[in-house]
Amino acid sequence: MSAVDQYEMVVGLEVHVQLLTRTKAFCSCSASYGAAPNANTCPVCLALPGALPVLNEEAVRLAVIASHALSCTVSEISIFARKNYFYPDLPKGYQISQFDRPLAEKGKLDIGTNADGTPITVRITRVHMEEDAGKSIHDRYPAATAIDLNRSGVPLIEIVSEPDMRSAREAGAYLRALKQVIEYTGVSDANMEEGSLRVDANVSARKRGETRLGTKTEVKNLNSFSGVERALEIEFARQVELIESGGEVTQQTMLWDANKGEVRPARSKEASHDYRYFPEPDLPPLHLSPDWIKRMCEDLPELPAAKRLRFANEYKLTPVEIEVLTANPPLAEYFESIVRAGGDPKTAANWVIRDVRQLLNAGADLRTLKVTPKALAQLLGMVRDDTVSHAAATRIFAIASETGAMPQDIARSEGLLQERNEDALAGWVDQVLAENTDVAARFRAGDRKLLGVLVGLVMKASKGRADPKAVNQLLSARAEAGE
Repeated sequence: MSAVDQYEMVVGLEVHVQLLTRTKAFCSCSASYGAAPNANTCPVCLALPGALPVLNEEAVRLAVIASHALSCTVSEISIFARKNYFYPDLPKGYQISQFDRPLAEKGKLDIGTNADGTPITVRITRVHMEEDAGKSIHDRYPAATAIDLNRSGVPLIEIVSEPDMRSAREAGAYLRALKQVIEYTGVSDANMEEGSLRVDANVSARKRGETRLGTKTEVKNLNSFSGVERALEIEFARQVELIESGGEVTQQTMLWDANKGEVRPARSKEASHDYRYFPEPDLPPLHLSPDWIKRMCEDLPELPAAKRLRFANEYKLTPVEIEVLTANPPLAEYFESIVRAGGDPKTAANWVIRDVRQLLNAGADLRTLKVTPKALAQLLGMVRDDTVSHAAATRIFAIASETGAMPQDIARSEGLLQERNEDALAGWVDQVLAENTDVAARFRAGDRKLLGVLVGLVMKASKGRADPKAVNQLLSARAEAGE
């Protein structure tokens, strides 16, 4: 057994989620992404003297919805606090956050199952509200750092887990499950590329069988789930090597360098007393009525786990199909819209998983996809009714994805309606038999395995227009008659 195998990884994650509000947490500046640097700023988010914060009600609503979705208990009273530290992109010199009286506590998230089918559950310590800092840009100007304060004051929730994950794979599973829940609730777009979801990973190593936690380090600068998994593996290995060589792990903040595939120390890790928390004097305690909290819970949309169970019971799909179709709300809704329009669930699942996702992987946007659910349901019905062949349907789908035309119109204009006229079918069969004399002779001699080959050649000759069932019957009849 290697040294690493003798140790157990212990992981807890802190996930910052930008709430999908129009304006910032404590002022009316736009919270939208992509504006010119420092365009979305005002005296409040620039911390000019005399400017006072006013809490964004919509941010509270979204934060409570997310808390309910994570099975947390929402507090009727929570308190905002000042978290004091200096960063160049935080104009006030402190962050408005929550400390000992957070918005919600004691939640959980199932992230998969063990070999025996029991769920793997990660406990969630707390969900609290806070504001974001600005952004430091180090590569814009030589030997200088640029500051963009558009993000300063944008509303966040921080979701803090217990140290319940025991591998990088489990950490990745937790993050993917969490992102999916966030997307289903609509509280955030969870776009990691734009910084709407950011991860800080706390990791420590201990000998297998021990219960006492080891000294942790916090890895920052993680902008992808695969990056989180790689960084955890590398930092865990570093800690094990350090312990095995007689050293001690120091509690510190580490930065992940994805290009070099390494972690490096940034600074010593602060403890809560280092931040000198105290109640924010410019904001009163946040009071939420029990009835309002209950109503927010009752208004929750269908969450991923419930949707997966319903898809299994209602549509009789396989676990793999369900996993793909429920990956995000728009894809699940697109699939169900096809079914509501008359598409067979199993067939619709196959087309969405194969053909629709192929378009999405090529860069298409599901919101503006030219093949609407109604159009795809119509196409599936045409295949079911033998109006077009499967080969023709594939071609129709490709044309529809470029033009937005309905399948019936495409089939007529492209001459793809399935041909059942006996004279036309006989002509294509005669052509194929004449052009493939060796295959035809073996087929007439009794080699029935060649039936599929001949049907395929007829379909090719007819450019997909021939009814394959009728062609099959015609060839079989000819073979029986010795023609």
